[in-house]
Amino acid sequence: MQTDIMICGVGGQGIVLTSKLIAATAVSHDVPVMSAETIGMAQKGGSVFSFLRLGDGIESPMFPEGSADLLIGFEPAEAVRMFPYLKKGGTVIVNTHPIMPVTASLGGSDYSGAEMLDYLDRNADKVVKVDGIKACEEIGSPKVLNMVMLGAAIRSGLLPFSPEDIEQTMRAAVKPQFAELNAKALAYNK
Repeated sequence: MQTDIMICGVGGQGIVLTSKLIAATAVSHDVPVMSAETIGMAQKGGSVFSFLRLGDGIESPMFPEGSADLLIGFEPAEAVRMFPYLKKGGTVIVNTHPIMPVTASLGGSDYSGAEMLDYLDRNADKVVKVDGIKACEEIGSPKVLNMVMLGAAIRSGLLPFSPEDIEQTMRAAVKPQFAELNAKALAYNK
């Protein structure tokens, strides 16, 4: 079975690390995997997205629009931007907290993300909303959003790994002083 995943957000949210953790877990479980990231202006809060493919028969890390089983959106507008990649019947996991694009802030626009979340609700078959701000506040760090989102993706049942599998990979990848905090974020489920 093959699973196509699109992970997207803005620079600094941990999209690339999330992709690498899923890929490393796949490798450790002998699951064929390919990934490709586009990081653009990641340092300036620009768009970041990752194509991730798991399973047999993969010939390319990228996949066409309309084929992702799972879209993990760390930011609502970025989830809408990458929505065309989601297949009919696919699942969207989205952080409800928006990050105002530089162009909107320069133009004096108001961006709450609500219109993006409404769009996803109207157009996706399944949407799981994650209150990333609340989760990070309860866990005690603004830097664990990626682990919160990865935990939600694991619970969706669309990744062929257990929470323990991902946690083991995470513990090997992050500095020891951050392992417990990240484990707490992976397990967060509210």
